[in-house]
Amino acid sequence: MRPVRPFTDLSRRDLLTAGTGAVAALGFPLRAAVKAPASRVAIVRCRNYGDFSTQLSSAFDKIGGVEKLVKGKTVALKLNLTGNPARFPLTPDLPYRTDAGTVANTVHLLAAAGAKRVRIIESFFPASQDLGLWARYGLDVNAINNLGTKVEWENVQNLGNYKKYIRLKVPWGGYVYPAYHINQAYTECDVYASLSKLKNHWIAGVTMSMKNNFGNTPCSLYGGDCGPNGNEHPTKERGDVLHAGRTKAPSGVDAELHPDSPRDPGYRVPRILVDQVGIRPIDLAIVDGVETVRGGEGPWLKGGVERMTPGVILVGTNPVCTDAVGMALMSYSTQGDRGSAPFVRGDNSLKLAEAAGIGTADLNRIEVVGLSIKEARIDFGPGPVGKTLKELRA
Repeated sequence: MRPVRPFTDLSRRDLLTAGTGAVAALGFPLRAAVKAPASRVAIVRCRNYGDFSTQLSSAFDKIGGVEKLVKGKTVALKLNLTGNPARFPLTPDLPYRTDAGTVANTVHLLAAAGAKRVRIIESFFPASQDLGLWARYGLDVNAINNLGTKVEWENVQNLGNYKKYIRLKVPWGGYVYPAYHINQAYTECDVYASLSKLKNHWIAGVTMSMKNNFGNTPCSLYGGDCGPNGNEHPTKERGDVLHAGRTKAPSGVDAELHPDSPRDPGYRVPRILVDQVGIRPIDLAIVDGVETVRGGEGPWLKGGVERMTPGVILVGTNPVCTDAVGMALMSYSTQGDRGSAPFVRGDNSLKLAEAAGIGTADLNRIEVVGLSIKEARIDFGPGPVGKTLKELRA
């Protein structure tokens, strides 16, 4: 498949009106000329985590149930436990991470729907399979292991419990890389579910089910200290390799398609996260908006992050559609470009995903069930604005 030229100045409308031949000649995926799929999204009210199980079950019912999706299957459940080793202890007044109770509730419901195995996955430091490390996030491993199905735990920061990485090609050729090497936990399963938070992101503008995939890239191969041959004990995050493109990935890992493309994180992060959704499609998107934050993704962005209580849960089977509804619920336009809220510093990943044919960001094509967007809407403000990232992290 012909590599994809970086998505820069052409809109989806340009692609749709250009014709298939012209699209191919420009190096864009042919699927970009085909209308992206639409899928139902449920919004349910949930004012506190004590009601999460009941309300998540209701949301599942509203999209047609999940029994057909998970019965007799292995489900990989990706959490959002963002933060590096220096970002502990937890900050109770800023609920920016996956709530421990929601993990137990989700596993319980998946087991009740017939899932034969649930593999809980996340990438964090240290890159170890020590089950005690999950307790730092408030997770009761023993209790979750006894919820009616076989439960596995995998820190995907390196090889983990597997002997080799799996190389997955980006279906349309890739925005930044043609393929990515990741832990096999993502492919040794039948269903992939993203359990994410409804919140802002400093670079991407928003982070929900799609941005949660960015953590799929192991720091052993894409971290700042991966070196030329990889590092199974990484201690640095992905900034140098993925965000800024200052460091090349190790030997044997696919090189960038366009090394002359911008080194701007606002250009790279949205494209890489869409690539990540492309290589391992999300089958079930669950967005926790019960309690969350706005202004950024975590408290290390000093002075810019505050608590929010939208009191909702979103569920869908297409991550682009689900995140589009989430954006509208946050009072943002899904069609915004860089410079408009919340895309203050980065490009709109929803439009990039739509152009790649993953799903539509057009709210007129998405069936919303349960609460309406109008009923659930809450003002998340202008997004991540103010000081520079360096100043906020100082």
